[in-house]
Amino acid sequence: MTPSATSRPASRTEQLADTLERQIADGAYKAGDKLPSLRELAELHRYAKNTVVAAFELLVARGLVEPRRGSGYYVLEREAAPAPAEDERGSLGRAMDIVWLMREQLKTRPDALAVGDGYPPVEWLADVRLDKFHHKVVRTGLGALFRYGSRYGYAPLREHIVRKLADIGVGAQPPQVVLTQGANEAMDLVIRYFVPPGGKVLVDDPGYYPLFGKLKVASAEVFGVPRGPDGPDLEALEQLLIVHRPRLFFTQSVAHNPTGSDLSAAKAFKVLQLAQKYNLLIVEDDPLADFKPMASTRLSALDQLERTIYIGSFSKSFSAALRVGYIACGADLASDLADLKALLHVSTSEYCERTVDVMLSEGHYQRHLTRLRARLEEATAQSTRLLESVGAQIYARNAQSLYLWATLPGVNDSMVFAQKLLAQNIVMAPGRIFTVESEVSPWSRFNVGAVTAPRFMRALKAELGVRR
Repeated sequence: MTPSATSRPASRTEQLADTLERQIADGAYKAGDKLPSLRELAELHRYAKNTVVAAFELLVARGLVEPRRGSGYYVLEREAAPAPAEDERGSLGRAMDIVWLMREQLKTRPDALAVGDGYPPVEWLADVRLDKFHHKVVRTGLGALFRYGSRYGYAPLREHIVRKLADIGVGAQPPQVVLTQGANEAMDLVIRYFVPPGGKVLVDDPGYYPLFGKLKVASAEVFGVPRGPDGPDLEALEQLLIVHRPRLFFTQSVAHNPTGSDLSAAKAFKVLQLAQKYNLLIVEDDPLADFKPMASTRLSALDQLERTIYIGSFSKSFSAALRVGYIACGADLASDLADLKALLHVSTSEYCERTVDVMLSEGHYQRHLTRLRARLEEATAQSTRLLESVGAQIYARNAQSLYLWATLPGVNDSMVFAQKLLAQNIVMAPGRIFTVESEVSPWSRFNVGAVTAPRFMRALKAELGVRR
């Protein structure tokens, strides 16, 4: 649970003990396993050795581990808990375990219908035939594919990204672009660089729940900025800036996850005024850029990377398996982030980067985006009609939106409703997942590519008692 402004923050000892306890509970360390050594944990978390010793002692007091003289600390056998009623498909009752949620999202279940999925349907991307690009990638430089790449990433792709950024109004040069393993690694690098333990950070609320987990791992203090249909609540944002003086605000201007809303131009200017006034750095995540009109309002285009860091990705429009994303920011910061990336991972996958570069170099790319946007527009309109036909309330209306944020009639807790549909192998994304404080919510995120499935509408009407 995120600490409130008045609650006592957990000490480093407690934070480390809690982290290890969660890992034991999740099965990362099983009964009889030896925990990492005092030195390993001290180096990993950059804690003093006495902090790690105190954390071990706290785990001993909790009955989770035992010390073995001259050997280390070992996980104790615990009394078996009663078998849960839920099967391997997972229990949404555990939904606030973010790591568990990620595991569930990445599972491949036969016949499961992921109505709350975060990605477009596979058939929308099927015309991007990755297999046909291999021989072209090899021709771009076979020798280089057996070595680590540049700390910045593959130079020709970075030049392509500069042109791609120019299309949405962001002026940048190659030294301002760092390639990453998807947008998630980009966020990791920014968090590691800017957020110390106890650092205060703002996020959209509702917002991107894996980001909440990343910030929790970094021991950050997270505050949610209420998200309206046209962007953040400006009064709430300014109050949080006055009271907490955070350094970063992570937000999505376009195709917001989970609400599907877009930032209005009027709010964008005011957000940047507040950033200037309170010395705030804005991290703008834009993973669905390829799905939206180029003229959509983006903070980075208005600010030109002065107080903004722009994060992009090809996962949604090409393939999540390629794991190619990027950061665009000031040149000095880009150099520092490239150094940090090199320290953590040496380099990103040049093979994947070359693949994306080849794909961008072909005329097929623009044709693919045209089809993708047309499919999205059609699915958005159809899903909106279907949900409204059963009495759903939709939060933000948009001509092109992968996500619809909606409530269903008579449903006060979407988590409970999602549990009912799980019995039919239909997986929803209840709103509680996306809130900073894990509050009960009537809202759910719907993927427009899945809502149109007849199976879902039959199940939905049956649960809601809709006869038409």
